[in-house]
Amino acid sequence: MRDIARITGTMGRIALWLSGTGLVLMTAFISVQVFWRYALNDSQSWTEPASVMLMGWFIFLGAAVGIREGYHLSFDVLLYVLPLKVKLALHSVSDAVVIAFGAGMVWYGAELAAKTAGNKLPSLGISGAFDFLPLVGGGVLIVLFSLERLARRAAGLPTARFGETELED
Repeated sequence: MRDIARITGTMGRIALWLSGTGLVLMTAFISVQVFWRYALNDSQSWTEPASVMLMGWFIFLGAAVGIREGYHLSFDVLLYVLPLKVKLALHSVSDAVVIAFGAGMVWYGAELAAKTAGNKLPSLGISGAFDFLPLVGGGVLIVLFSLERLARRAAGLPTARFGETELED
């Protein structure tokens, strides 16, 4: 289990670095757009769609890492008064729901990508499927990281929850 945690930890760090890089690139693209539009009185057609595509990637990759590290949203007031075994069971139910959500992202994102693969984004010159690949990639990582959380809990290892516990990679 610890070997798997090291692998998924590395995947999480790579996803986080890619998210950060995407955020910086998006900011640079928007800066280019503002400069070209207002300083040079010309507009770059590629900056907005490229920025939106990058935003999809950094949002979904960042969300997947947030799930791995236990920062996803939840309503846990009831958990404060329940016994530990019930808490762990409810955490597992929560992770199973997140797996279903991630699988839906993969399934429907792949369908959308397949349906738009023949379209060409005019400003970027690439397939319209690229708009939906962040859904698929983020969904795959969400499923993988949630499965890891379930496996860690089943093995008796700690799982991060809202930043309370550091994961051992």
